[in-house]
Amino acid sequence: MNTYNNLINNLEALELFRFKENIDTYLDMIADGEKTALDALCELTERESNSPAPLPPCELTDSEIDFRKQQAITGCVKVANFPFFKEISEFDFSFQPSLDKSKIMDLMTLRFIENAENIIFCGTPGAGKTNLAVSIGIEAAKHRYCVYFITFQDLISQLKKAASENRLETRIKWFCRYKILIIDELGYQKMDVDSANLFFNLIAKRYEKLSTVITTNSPFSKWSDIFQEPVLTNALLDRLLHHCSVININGPSYRLKDQMQYMIEEN
Repeated sequence: MNTYNNLINNLEALELFRFKENIDTYLDMIADGEKTALDALCELTERESNSPAPLPPCELTDSEIDFRKQQAITGCVKVANFPFFKEISEFDFSFQPSLDKSKIMDLMTLRFIENAENIIFCGTPGAGKTNLAVSIGIEAAKHRYCVYFITFQDLISQLKKAASENRLETRIKWFCRYKILIIDELGYQKMDVDSANLFFNLIAKRYEKLSTVITTNSPFSKWSDIFQEPVLTNALLDRLLHHCSVININGPSYRLKDQMQYMIEEN
């Protein structure tokens, strides 16, 4: 269990619920240089002291316990930065017959997280890669795992900004506090060597410790074109694929599903 998870568990054990509720926001502020650690701690403790004292566990009703659990789940989902909320029950597997549903449902058990295994969804645009990655992320967040969703371009932008401000190590540590990091849309643009190295450094830090989920429309044979450095690409793929489930989706665009159905009905 990483330091961040230990902190969250300690705050919960100490019943510092308001502190726990706001900790992610303040960690972001510290990482971005908006607040010092001391200022953040001061404000967090003030928020906690101004909140009502929680009832001892023995005085909580079943409904109050359920409500607190639901609040914790909602908080985990909220901080994950998902672009939309779609659970696996909403995914139409019949639209993608090439997809092995049993393999996806096995991933939904979340066993891969404790084994620090990765998932890579490969396929054409609109095939449902992001939907499946988000569904897995939501399931993990509902089980109170720390999850974060980010597009590949935003990730690289944040790492480059941090590097230019001499706080790259801090930003990489920030991304490494998440049990699951979902990186969407890798491969739409080529990268310069500096950006490729930044991405490699992040993956190397997470290797065999944390799970990374990636969606891409590029086959692995084309990744050296994206990163423009064959040696680095091989080292990156070695770490990503060592403990990894690769899901290939070869099918029509999920985004055009309704239009295609309309055309069928018209004919």
